Amino acid sequence: MKTALITGITGQDGSYLAEHLLALGYRVVGLVRRSATPSLERLADVRDRIELVPGDLLDTGSLLRVVQEHQPDEVYNLAAQSFVHASFGEPVHTGEVTALGVVRLLEAIRIARPEARFYQASSSEMFGKVRQSPQSEDTPFHPRSPYGVAKVYGHWATVNYRESYGLFACSGILFNHESPRRGLEFVTRKISDGVAAIAFGERDRLALGNLDARRDWGFAGDYVRAMHLMLQQTEPRDYVVASGTTHSVREFCQYAFARVGLDWEEYVTVDPRFYRPAEVELLHGDASRARAELGWAPEVGFEELVQRMVDHDVGRRLAAGREPVRGTVTA
Repeated sequence: MKTALITGITGQDGSYLAEHLLALGYRVVGLVRRSATPSLERLADVRDRIELVPGDLLDTGSLLRVVQEHQPDEVYNLAAQSFVHASFGEPVHTGEVTALGVVRLLEAIRIARPEARFYQASSSEMFGKVRQSPQSEDTPFHPRSPYGVAKVYGHWATVNYRESYGLFACSGILFNHESPRRGLEFVTRKISDGVAAIAFGERDRLALGNLDARRDWGFAGDYVRAMHLMLQQTEPRDYVVASGTTHSVREFCQYAFARVGLDWEEYVTVDPRFYRPAEVELLHGDASRARAELGWAPEVGFEELVQRMVDHDVGRRLAAGREPVRGTVTA
């Protein structure tokens, strides 16, 4: 039985990855911050099958202790300050966790378990002001947020440890991936939950920022399969993981409101407060390498993804006994 250590296990990606690895017969160990009160809602179905251990990406000693004690075969670093908008208000904290946290974890592996295989969660936000489209593993980075800058640091730190110490260390440059488990602060979940709230009469409007921003959106459950496949290869390489199609925030709204029989234009307003200081207008991934070398391909398309998210947020309200007042929602 292989042992996998997952940082960020209580998040969207961490929960899907834990489920996937358990299904493959892994022993799963999840790192959680001792000072935090972790929300285990996403892990409800597997909580009794995983081990949660205290540790913090800000504390090298705790990471070293966890790696020494559990001797993981694979380490997946999914923890980060991952909300792009918040990174403008917390640039130093974002750097400490999202950038230097990667080095602290790599150091712990180098010292205590150098044969472990390491996965770093890189991000399409590293491309930022894109130099070419679609973006591949060879596209230059031009990050447009403290989050993107921190992710570039973590990405190159992973390359450096691979080249300097011979670690099996690779990065997955994942484009936007969503699910019903996405945090409510992210725009996709803000839309799906806002649609449900409007359908149930809890609110009348949904305020958003740049409706023209285009993203390459996929389903998080598909993308964690690629993470695992990267660590099963003969040699470590970095891979773009993306659907290969782009849609605007406006299109996301159209599909989401249509799911409950409403016209998005009657309810969505644009609020300049939600614009970023430096906008990223277009992200479009080229996952040719992942398809060819990993045999990976997404299974959930854009429209189905949006429907799943809206259905989840509608379903939460129906389960609570609430009655819809607008659109075509039925119990």
